Amino acid sequence: MPANAPRNADVSLAAPVYAATIAADLKTAISYFASVEARIERCGAAGSRGQSGNDEVLAILREARTSREAFFARYSRDIYEQLTTSRTRHPRVADLAYDVAETFPGLLPTRRQIDQERALLRQSAKDGREIDQGLFFAHVLSDPDCGLHLIHAMLRPTAAAEAALAEFKRTGFFDFGAATVERKGFVGHVTATNKKFLNAEDDVAVAALESAVDLVLLDDRIKVGVLRGGTVDHPKHQGKRVFNSGINLTHLYYGQISLIDFLLERELGLVNKMYRGLWLSDACHELLENFVEKPWLAVVDRFAIGGGCQILCVMDRVIAEPDAYFSLPASKEGFIPGFANLRFPRLVGIQTARHAIFFEEQFPAGSLGGAKICDEIVPADQMDEAIERNTAQMIRGGFVSTVANRKALRVGQEPLSAFRHYMAVYSWQQSLCLYDSDLIENLERAWQPHKRTL
Repeated sequence: MPANAPRNADVSLAAPVYAATIAADLKTAISYFASVEARIERCGAAGSRGQSGNDEVLAILREARTSREAFFARYSRDIYEQLTTSRTRHPRVADLAYDVAETFPGLLPTRRQIDQERALLRQSAKDGREIDQGLFFAHVLSDPDCGLHLIHAMLRPTAAAEAALAEFKRTGFFDFGAATVERKGFVGHVTATNKKFLNAEDDVAVAALESAVDLVLLDDRIKVGVLRGGTVDHPKHQGKRVFNSGINLTHLYYGQISLIDFLLERELGLVNKMYRGLWLSDACHELLENFVEKPWLAVVDRFAIGGGCQILCVMDRVIAEPDAYFSLPASKEGFIPGFANLRFPRLVGIQTARHAIFFEEQFPAGSLGGAKICDEIVPADQMDEAIERNTAQMIRGGFVSTVANRKALRVGQEPLSAFRHYMAVYSWQQSLCLYDSDLIENLERAWQPHKRTL
């Protein structure tokens, strides 16, 4: 029985009804979820059960999730207010999730439980406890005050970026492992360096990219950010630059893609920072667009697949090689392609967006569809000159004017309320997709990850 369970916990407690005070209902919830864990424990550890045992555990977790949803619907705001000290503290998504788990035993999975599932090295072997995290953040984000505060928290610099800032300002370069950032004149160059996996995105790569983006935004000498993929080790593209091959499907198959550290923090952190900038002020006002932001240029070598294509939706300018292409293979992967469902129709139209998401349409840079995504096609041997020319043009009217116009263009397209609404839906629905059996079957069929290694 779990350490937090009462000694006399009944392993068959009925699902509670929450209709009292938060203190009373919390006590009831903790006892109930302790009984849930005891029932799961009797079925054996994940990865060692037979099919009937797995089916029983999934049924228990679905039953418990109904109770969690009822509790979060009533008390998620109270939980958030307590753990953020009335919204004066700014924990990131992952930190907040594990704070909930430690402070309110049973409401969310602990770090140890999540680590145990990752250690199984199969997404299909997990019990799906991350779904409860997605449910909680859906409720937090659906609350106007708490949701806005969480967005505010995630638009602050990462601890890694703050630790690297002094060295970066002094030397103009920093290596985060899976990404580097370099200052050249007034331009900050962020380069993806996840070489083994064609600059695919995973937990480590996204964290590195976010911190690199932070340094571009924090350095006052930088006026424009450039995002590009570095050279890769893959035999097919040996020594060539690749922009972004999307989510690391090998890591996904082996259960190494995190809902909170990757799927949620990527959208609230990395991508949103390129789109909006850093929110450094203490004031949390939705309508002021009070972000420290800079224009961004994406340079697409070879391809921008999945997450790479999603990123292009928040760029101010995109240039690409003649043979580059863009795609959003959501139907091959089985989950929501980030914020592409909200942003991609603005580039290509809703019908073409459906073609991409549901029917795997690719867009060569030189095609009609590609022209709506890519602003300029540049031969590889002229790319450096094109970067210099485009970055200069982006601030030709003055840096202040460029940023002001950037904000003004964004206001009508995607106000924070629309972003928050989408993020609430995304948090819950993406967690369900992550544990859908079709996702595993799609991976087996389209990716054959058993032939690939971590």
